[in-house]
Amino acid sequence: MMDSVFLHRYLGLPIFLVIMWAMFHFTFTASLVFMAMIEEAFAWLGGLTSQIPIPWLASLLTDGIVGGVGFIVVFLPPILFMYLSISVLEDTGYLARAAFVMDKVMMRIGLHGRSFIPLLLGFGCSVPAIMAARTVDGESNRLTTILVTPLMSCAARLPVYVLIAGVFFPDYAGTMVFVMYILGIVMAVAMALLFKGTILQGESAPLIMELPTYQKPTLHGSFRHAWERGFLFLRKAGTYLLAGAIVLWILANTGPAGFGVDADESFIAMIGNLGAPLFAPHGFPWQIVSALIFGLLAKEIVVEALGIIYSVQGEAAIGTVLAMALSPLSALALMVFVLLYTPCIATIGTIRSETGSWKWAGFSVVYQVVLAYLMSLLVVLVGGLLLA
Repeated sequence: MMDSVFLHRYLGLPIFLVIMWAMFHFTFTASLVFMAMIEEAFAWLGGLTSQIPIPWLASLLTDGIVGGVGFIVVFLPPILFMYLSISVLEDTGYLARAAFVMDKVMMRIGLHGRSFIPLLLGFGCSVPAIMAARTVDGESNRLTTILVTPLMSCAARLPVYVLIAGVFFPDYAGTMVFVMYILGIVMAVAMALLFKGTILQGESAPLIMELPTYQKPTLHGSFRHAWERGFLFLRKAGTYLLAGAIVLWILANTGPAGFGVDADESFIAMIGNLGAPLFAPHGFPWQIVSALIFGLLAKEIVVEALGIIYSVQGEAAIGTVLAMALSPLSALALMVFVLLYTPCIATIGTIRSETGSWKWAGFSVVYQVVLAYLMSLLVVLVGGLLLA
């Protein structure tokens, strides 16, 4: 009976989109109070470290580690709630049915039905999603799936969306996050059509799999899955994101004149100013450009870098400086750019490993950066015309 609704020829896809919207709306609204609590805790900790009598050490701990890594940890609640929602949908058996609903879309764009599985996994992390493309039949289908999977919005991008949407679109924050995920799907479909019609032509095949029975999800199983993903996020924050915060703090506080310079005279400003002219049409200042450059290492670093570069702590403080640095249109363009350019350096390595070629890895980086630049510029140009 339920399958007659969820797998309906015409209603199946709209129902899938409504469920996805509800998931992201819940993720944002339910996490607000927990984010505020974590932010208060790190603000208190930052107040303690700022009292250290050694100025450079106080700055490193307060602006670099607490302000950088602490600001990242603030976004743990939406990540946990998102994975909790996905776990519930998976345990009920709905996600398998969503794969069947999307199979017709896969077939129409020339992809194998199994391509939906890696694309769905891309909502979590691009690395295992790309590795899951091994199950896709046909070399052209597999390569196309690998190349478009990074366009699916991974969890590492979520802190950027939550920050920007919360500052510039507070009344529609959940909807704006949902729009980013839908845009990622649309762009993946568009690029798959382009690749399958040009450089990666090949035949597609339908998805054949056994649908699981509907089940009632358990709180223990759902929370355990969410915590496992959250723990991976915390481990990342405590390892290379911590190292990245220290490096970013050093670059933001040193320059040709030595240590203790203003941010505008630092090495990180020099890096950002190299790309600033290119992003002038987008309305991105050098601080944003620097954050995007370091975001090639990992998308969480975009948020981390903004806190360190602007030398502020907490979502409210970073929101204040971003509101002065960007217009709402430029903020939307920033979200689009973060969505579409290369997720992280690990993704590049995985593409190299799965394809056995640096050519395809390099191609993926180039086309994603160009696509991100053009689409974010289109947002600014079209939005400017509509608002004129």
